[in-house]
Amino acid sequence: MKHVTILGSTGSIGRSALEVLSRCRDRFKIVGLTAKNNIELLEKQIRAFNPEIAAVADEAAASELSKKLGIRVLSGDSGIAEAASYDKADFVLSAIIGFAGLLPTLSAVRAGKTIGLANKESLAAAGEIVMRDAVKSGAKIIPVDSEHSAIFQCIEGRSRESVKRIVITASGGPFLGKSRSELNKVTIKDALKHPNWDMGKKITIDSATLMNKGLEVIEAHRLFGFSPDMIDVLIHPQSIIHSMIELKDRSCIAQLSVPDMKGPIAYALSYPERLDDPMPFLDLSAVGKLTFQKPDTEGFPCLLYAYEAMKEGGTMPAVLNAANEVAVNAFLQSEIGFNEIPVVINNTMQLHDRKSALEVDAVVEADRWAREKAKAMIAKLN
Repeated sequence: MKHVTILGSTGSIGRSALEVLSRCRDRFKIVGLTAKNNIELLEKQIRAFNPEIAAVADEAAASELSKKLGIRVLSGDSGIAEAASYDKADFVLSAIIGFAGLLPTLSAVRAGKTIGLANKESLAAAGEIVMRDAVKSGAKIIPVDSEHSAIFQCIEGRSRESVKRIVITASGGPFLGKSRSELNKVTIKDALKHPNWDMGKKITIDSATLMNKGLEVIEAHRLFGFSPDMIDVLIHPQSIIHSMIELKDRSCIAQLSVPDMKGPIAYALSYPERLDDPMPFLDLSAVGKLTFQKPDTEGFPCLLYAYEAMKEGGTMPAVLNAANEVAVNAFLQSEIGFNEIPVVINNTMQLHDRKSALEVDAVVEADRWAREKAKAMIAKLN
């Protein structure tokens, strides 16, 4: 029996994970759940799965839940971090969105857990720290992002020296083929209409700007140790091939499945085994064709900014991530237009004096600084 804690259980990844786990109660036991502020859904999840511990952002909500349900409910950032390192958990699914997931992920890493990592921002902002601490504690990190799960599966059993290149695929989002002038007219509703995936608002906007792919490039660099020039991005609108590797003899190996996050979630949970039928059958005859094209980095420059941040290193990736989170939130609040998202990110990066990112305090300070600068820029745009 594997004991599981889910960080961010009320989000898209967390809900999908609970759906997978509900079919395998003989193999998995939920011991911990955390959420930010969706208390109503968390309460339902606690009643359904009977964890031993839970954590929420708000102290009053934690107290109320604890009295109502009779379990230990922690609160605040420290409470969520404590839940992440809960001693009875074997596996921790890190599914908190954004930079907020860094400290809980580090808590699980430092406790030596096996971690299913769906929080790409942890590695994008502080990958050097996370991977260093994983080596120290013996923690194992299994990627849950569909692209990194695909790379993980393709690389498994092969020497890193045999891999010439990895290729991360991208759907292109809802605005594939649109010009910069056309993007000036898009609405929030337009940007949230992803053609293939059902995701949260922030990651859906990141997909539309291609920043999601940029963060995934940095994540792949940290997870697998490949240099930036060995990581490519290819637009694949059907989202059937999730990523591929090119070997030194120029053979290519790809991982294919329907676009359903329950597949990579199930693989991370059960690794090195596989669960039966966590997602629908892939009918390639119904798909008909698979197409590919290079990304349009002129219309969607966020991908280039991510490569720049990765090559610059230090605190620059944390600044990229923080400025993006602020800009995306401003777009969702109708404070800036879609095309102003990359402007805010680039201008914030240009102002930053890169520093070493070997300590968490430096990363947290870079994040704070970037948010302050990005918000000031947005205020000037209004």
